[in-house]
This record gives sequence, structure tokens and C-alpha cells, in this order.
Amino acid sequence: QVQLVESGGGLVQSGGSLRLSCAASGFTFSSYIMSWYRQVPGKERELVAVIKTAGGRIRYADSVKGRFTISRDNAKNTVSLQMNSLKPEDTAVYYCNAVSYNTDGRKRDDYWGQGTQVTVSS
Repeated sequence: QVQLVESGGGLVQSGGSLRLSCAASGFTFSSYIMSWYRQVPGKERELVAVIKTAGGRIRYADSVKGRFTISRDNAKNTVSLQMNSLKPEDTAVYYCNAVSYNTDGRKRDDYWGQGTQVTVSS
């Protein structure tokens, strides 16, 4: 059974830090591209950061560059998001995502966690 379980969300003041973690099980974690997305009510889900498989190629949304750091531990099947210098506009539900692709480039698997709320007060 595939599971992605996020933790680490909460309430923090502007300028503070939080570290989100996502524990994965039920699939070959090291073979999956892992991402963090966020969503606020009434808006589309937004990609925050993505980290590829072994080798760890990383990409960030412009809005979080220099403040957020994504990392993965393939031995522990976890992906983390260190969030520093948080701003009120970072308030959202944050979701962990795991995807894999076939050799022809088509998406094969697409897994989501249940989300964790991050609230940044001004």
C-alpha cells in the first residue's frame, strides 16, 4: 500500500522557519521524483520544489528560491523541505508528491500525501 505521510506543519511568525518531512512507503522511493506542492483555497496547486532521483537534480519555484531547501534520504525513504525566512504568502497546505515515468516519457505513477497546513502570521 502506497503511503506518503507529511509532518512538520504548523503556525509560525513571519521570518521564522519550519521543516516539513514526508515519509514514503509502498513503492521504490529511490526511483521516484519527489516534489513539494502547496495550495491555498481558490487557487491551483503550485509546485514549490522538486528533487530528482539519485543525483538529486533540484528545481525551485521563483517565489521560494534562496529560502527553501528540498532534500531526500533514499535510505530512509524521506523527503524534506526546510523553509526559512517564511512570509505570510507562504501560508498554504503543503503536499508531498511522488511520480515516476515510463521509458517513453509518459507518467506512470502519481502519488500524493494528505497535506500539512503551514500558517505564517505577520
